[in-house]
Amino acid sequence: MRRVIVVGAGVVGLSCAVRLLEAGHRVDVVARDLPLETTSAVAAALWYPYRALPQDRVTAWSATSYAVLAALAADERTGVRMLTGTEVLRTPQPDPWWRAAVPSLDRETAPPPGYADGWTFVAPVIDMPVHLRWLTGRVEELGGTLTRMNLSALPDDGSLVVNATGLGARHFGADPSVVPVRGQVVVVEQVGLDRWTLDGSGLTYVVPRAAEIVLGGTDVEGEWSRTPDPEVAEQVLHRARALVPELEGARVVRHKVGLRPARPEVRLERVGEVIHCYGHGGAGVTLSWGCAADVVGLAGD
Repeated sequence: MRRVIVVGAGVVGLSCAVRLLEAGHRVDVVARDLPLETTSAVAAALWYPYRALPQDRVTAWSATSYAVLAALAADERTGVRMLTGTEVLRTPQPDPWWRAAVPSLDRETAPPPGYADGWTFVAPVIDMPVHLRWLTGRVEELGGTLTRMNLSALPDDGSLVVNATGLGARHFGADPSVVPVRGQVVVVEQVGLDRWTLDGSGLTYVVPRAAEIVLGGTDVEGEWSRTPDPEVAEQVLHRARALVPELEGARVVRHKVGLRPARPEVRLERVGEVIHCYGHGGAGVTLSWGCAADVVGLAGD
């Protein structure tokens, strides 16, 4: 086994670090942004393959992550819960392309007014700040390290390097095909919801955590601003309340913006002494454990 440097401390980088450590490697995670400062910390983190391709690999990675997250849900310290929810559809649709990644998916026979179709399934819902703290603790427990470090280039000291830099791959991977997709969310107090709801046609979602509810969202490609827009926040609230009327009157706790690292396809390949693992779009946590398993395989090649 050898030393591996993981560059990037979002959910993908930390999951890779955990799996590499479990496989017996010596692992150091270095990143400009610590876990709670990353885009991962903003995510509503409903398991759902969103803005990530190719379909076959994403389905496989998503299925692996689903199984791992379902097992982690037995330990509340991980921040993972398995919750039933429904995706509602304006027009009848065939089963989603990622259907094989979930154990069961039921068609809605009586969709709500304004909708023609939908499907209900149990999905992992991850409280990302809690989950990121747990992942960090797991890295340290296994003997790994996490260090804030503002690198100008990927390390080149003979170590194996995992490039999990997300949007940073524009620089560290010399890859201009990676673009930001701005997502704004509104977090409100928990009002007794224990089901998630998603309307993909307008990217409206209501994702309950134990103590709060994340409402979204937006999908603005090429926008780099992380400053919440009050007008957009009002639109998000309006759409979420229309979808889930129980939210009416819920107190707003905070506003957040994250920049999803989108790419035409997820890049997961080894080039010399660098394993590139980035471009997960809006599905970082959904793909995290599946991609981490592949990274461990590539590390052994």
